[in-house]
Formats: sequence, C-alpha cells, structure tokens
Amino acid sequence: MPESKTILNLAISVGEILLKSGGEIYRVQETVSRILEAYGIEDYHVFVITNGIFATVYEQRKDAGSMVRYVPIGEVNLERVAQMNQLSREICEKSCTITEAYEKLEQYRNASGTGNLAMIFACATGSAGFCYLLGGRPYDSMVCFFLGILLEVFLILAARHHASRFIMNIMGSAIVTTGSLILYVAGAGILSDKIIIGGIIPLVPGVALTTGIRDLFSGDYLSGSIRMIDALLTGMCIAIGVGGAIKIFQLLWGGTLAL
Repeated sequence: MPESKTILNLAISVGEILLKSGGEIYRVQETVSRILEAYGIEDYHVFVITNGIFATVYEQRKDAGSMVRYVPIGEVNLERVAQMNQLSREICEKSCTITEAYEKLEQYRNASGTGNLAMIFACATGSAGFCYLLGGRPYDSMVCFFLGILLEVFLILAARHHASRFIMNIMGSAIVTTGSLILYVAGAGILSDKIIIGGIIPLVPGVALTTGIRDLFSGDYLSGSIRMIDALLTGMCIAIGVGGAIKIFQLLWGGTLAL
C-alpha cells in the first residue's frame, strides 16, 4: 500500500492542474476526494478555493499528512481538464496503479498543448466569425480576420515575457481598436464598430464568468466571488483599451469619429 503522503500528493497535483485549467471548484474538490478514496484513504478533509487547495489525511494518527498548494489563476484549458477527468476515472476504476498514475500525470503535464499557429488561426477565425454574426459584412470579417492574427501574435509574445494579464488585455483591445480606426480614417470603407466588437471577443472572459456563476450557485461563495471579480476586472481592462484608443484618435482626428 503506498504511503498516505504519496497518495495525497497525487490527488493534490491532479486537483492543481484542474484548478489552474479553469475547472469548477466542486469538480476539483470531488476529484481530489475520489482519488484519495480510490487508494483506500477514508479519513481526509479537502478544502478548495479559486487559487488554493488545502488537504489533510489521518488527522488523528501519527502518520497524519497535510498539504497546501497555491494555484495562481491561469488560462482556461479544457483539453487539460478532460485529461485530468480521464485520469481520475481510471484511478477510481482501479485500472491504474499509483505509479502509472504519476507517469500519466507527468505525461499530461509535459504535453506541448495547442501550437501557436493553431491558436493564431483560431483567434483570427473566431474574430471574423463574431464580426459577421454581430452585423459585419464579409469584407469587415476579412479585415477582422487579420486583426485577430495581430492580436494573437501580440498575446503569445506578451505571454513569453510574462506580462500582466491586465496589461495584455488593455494592450490587446487597444491594438484591435487602433488597427480598425486606422483603416477607417484611411477610407477603407469598413464598419469599424463591428470589427472592434468582433476583434475583442477572444479577450472576453466568458468561461471565467460562467464558472464563477456556477460556483456561486454551488454554494462556493468565496471562489465564485473571486472568479467574478477577475472576470469583471478583465472586462474593465478591455473597456479601457478600447475607450483609450478611441479617445486618442478623437483627439488626433480633431473631432468625433462617426463609428
């Protein structure tokens, strides 16, 4: 039988990846609990919030163990969530020893994930699609496609330099808005408002907002509030970037832009 601390570390590590990838609080807490039970630990306590996991096992025994894991809020990665869910199912079905579980955990953790080219294409296609759905013309969608490429390239480069997420959202939305306004004042005949709206959609924290609401309805008020605040601050940063770029162009243009 593996040591309790080894089992606890495995359960916490799976929960950490789930939480960092955007998993709901109840999902993380249930996953950690089920992994502990699958390896024979019945006496445990698990507490999860948006950026931390606290767990103890065998609190009344000499071999008691406890772990605290700080988990910074990261980008949503549904593929990683699915991988951790699959691993936890295999553990609960007794088809995976603890050694095999650690090997699979490291394999998932070190996986390369989605490539930059795929992310750039997805961002550009999403921007163009939303631009069209929100009233833009095919011509506007084509322009928004290239602005989406520019936006994702900026986000990838900023992430490599570990830039603040708030700065990335402000600058990203400003880049989309500035590109649209430059084409507008150059006489390109575009619907700049539709392009701006479509272009900033990849920055909108839709999953974080939805997860925060689900956490609130599940009774996890602290975690739900943290996620809601994070989503609202992200939305505020996007608004600052768009509004700031428009205001600067109004000052430079010498009047009101007829968007």
